[in-house]
Amino acid sequence: MYSVHSYGQMLADAPRMDAYVAALRQTVRPGSVVLDLGSGPGVFALLACKLGARRVYAVEPDNVIQLAREAAHANGFADRIECIQNFSTEITLPEQVDVIVSDLRGMLPWFQQHIPSIQDARNRMLAPGGVLIARRDTLWAAVVEAPERHNEIVAPWQRGELDFDLSAALRVVTNTWRKARIKPDELLAQPVCWATLDYYEVESPDIRAEISWLAARPGTAHGFSVWFDSELADGIGFSNRPGAPELIYGSALFPFSEPVDVAAGDRIDVSIRADLIGEDYVWRWNTIIFARGESAHPKATFRQSTFFGVPLSPEQLRKQAAGYVPTLNQRGQTRTHILQLMNGENSLEDIALRLVERFPKRYADWKEALNDVSAAAREFSQ
Repeated sequence: MYSVHSYGQMLADAPRMDAYVAALRQTVRPGSVVLDLGSGPGVFALLACKLGARRVYAVEPDNVIQLAREAAHANGFADRIECIQNFSTEITLPEQVDVIVSDLRGMLPWFQQHIPSIQDARNRMLAPGGVLIARRDTLWAAVVEAPERHNEIVAPWQRGELDFDLSAALRVVTNTWRKARIKPDELLAQPVCWATLDYYEVESPDIRAEISWLAARPGTAHGFSVWFDSELADGIGFSNRPGAPELIYGSALFPFSEPVDVAAGDRIDVSIRADLIGEDYVWRWNTIIFARGESAHPKATFRQSTFFGVPLSPEQLRKQAAGYVPTLNQRGQTRTHILQLMNGENSLEDIALRLVERFPKRYADWKEALNDVSAAAREFSQ
């Protein structure tokens, strides 16, 4: 979840906010019903009311929804904004809506539950002929020569003054993509459009694409940058492409395992995919670089994935194997006991007291146990 400071940065992002305000002005009519999906502090909900919306459902699972409630009262819209603290996939609205406005992206649109949430809200809550804001995102990529950005990634793990071998970490950091501002003169090839997310039609949260570039000039390829152009409504949008005004999103840098010298006309082929697994994505990018006119013997081949971007001990890997037979540790036993006692008959204090009786070596007193009980209640109670 975002901090309030992060939401403030979003509000201060003028190109983004100006575009969303314009899209809402174009779309919301007097009497409209609006869903502000991932409402945060409720600014889009307030704007919709100001534009004449009859009813706005501000849906946000995080506690920041309290700021939206207070803002609704402070601005005289408490009778028209209903704040709902929950995930949109777990609620049912009393009516369908005319407009769904959201910005659940991260640096890229494939971010946590963004796409499944949009798909679910579109299918269940949007009235026939209703409008989605944003409408679509178009993804672009280009091979880049960015020594400073690449050095930020790898330099701390190379032999330095301390003369230690920390090379094991290089495998981790080069299998992780990150936020990086790329300048237009750092592009080694013309940008290629590799995906379009039409939010009216998207069904799968995953993406697979093949991208190919011809190097436009000689240089050193350090990876490829990815950004998106967003269309919010007719003629209204923004972009975080290199050279455009800097946005809160930034752009993504997918590093190569190591820098590769390329000549003009060299071909760089990348197979990229993102698969939603659990609450987040696993990214894979496989790269083959051929010298100009050569198609049989690549000058470089890399196979990278964010799966390898997280250091895992053999003990943790063992616990992820399909054949592993688990038993609950003490933490699991305490969580199970807490959930069993959350049956509508016991207060949190009662559960904490019984937890201390059951696990006296784990908790010094019931107040310490209450921390675990409260955490479970926040996540699992209704």
